[in-house]
Amino acid sequence: MDPAVQLLRTLVAIDSVNPSLVPGAAGEAAIADAIAQHLRRIGLDVHVQDVAPGRPNVIGVLQGGAPGRSLMLCGHIDTVGVEGMRAPFDPVERDGRLYGRGAQDMKGGVAAMIDAARVIATEGLAAGRLIVAAVVDEEYESIGADALVRQWRADAAVVTEPTDMRIAIGHKGFAWFEVETRGRAAHGSRPKDGRDAIMRMGRVLQRLEALDRRLQAQPPHPLMGTASLHASLIEGGRELSSYPDRCVLRLERRTVSGESDERVRRELDEILEALRADDAEFEASMRSLFARPSYEVPAAHELPRTLLRALHSHADVDAGFCGMSFWTDAAVLGESGIPSVLFGPGGAGLHSIEEYVEVRDVLRCRDTLAALAREWCGQPVSR
Repeated sequence: MDPAVQLLRTLVAIDSVNPSLVPGAAGEAAIADAIAQHLRRIGLDVHVQDVAPGRPNVIGVLQGGAPGRSLMLCGHIDTVGVEGMRAPFDPVERDGRLYGRGAQDMKGGVAAMIDAARVIATEGLAAGRLIVAAVVDEEYESIGADALVRQWRADAAVVTEPTDMRIAIGHKGFAWFEVETRGRAAHGSRPKDGRDAIMRMGRVLQRLEALDRRLQAQPPHPLMGTASLHASLIEGGRELSSYPDRCVLRLERRTVSGESDERVRRELDEILEALRADDAEFEASMRSLFARPSYEVPAAHELPRTLLRALHSHADVDAGFCGMSFWTDAAVLGESGIPSVLFGPGGAGLHSIEEYVEVRDVLRCRDTLAALAREWCGQPVSR
């Protein structure tokens, strides 16, 4: 069995569900330990970075024999939950696909980047430095990537998220908000005494739906498409026979390049202000919960052009540059000054009950990343 496929099977078999998403979940400790041991076996110097209790990043380093540029290969090792899956940690290969939780998102990419390092370590890195970073928590707040860039630098990075063997040079951002509408509790038989906070939230939802339609009707960003929003979570009320005095909505706004945090927040503020103007008794508040920016690296940058050459030389793929709709750790690396692109194998079922990665793509991704490392690291650093 190819070493990359064997490693992929090992990684999928390890439960690494993110405990910030699923309380009490296993987290990344076991998979981080397995990766650290594997990196040592293939000849890399290994550093373990404790990000949170039981949640370590693992960084492997291969130093070249002469000065040159550094390349980071980065991937997250946490997954979303497994509710509804029959055998999430049983890696089954069928019709050229390997199934299991995290197979596509993104243990296929992690296996490819680690095995690319094995290939380079076996033949020897002539110059420069290759860094392999397996990080925690991308599926929630990316505390792993945040910790990584505080201590580690590189001249460029590839985040091996699933891109169907295309080179993604940009992706959307996101912002999470909480809106609360307030009413007045009263017995359900006394409508003049009560104010229904849930009904008032319905007015907010109606305006949000209209905003989403406007956003998606705008001319799309050439890489990222259109901005959007959706209502994610809602709760309110106490019992059937009472007017609800409180309703809380949590929503997500997906952003594209050129949209500022101020603009996104102002959109929501204007909705609440308009509703207050329509009804003096309308009470609501809004607060920001968390946000990450969109990210884009110029198509003319040397990193995507070099990766494209490696792809065309080492894989039978007619692929070019694209953008992705989902957010990734590439934005964290990019904000820290590390130019980054996304490149990884194809598959299907991200966050669904049936997830798989194309095994052939894992191997082609491995070979392309090894070719990139040879060319990129062998060049002198230009300052």
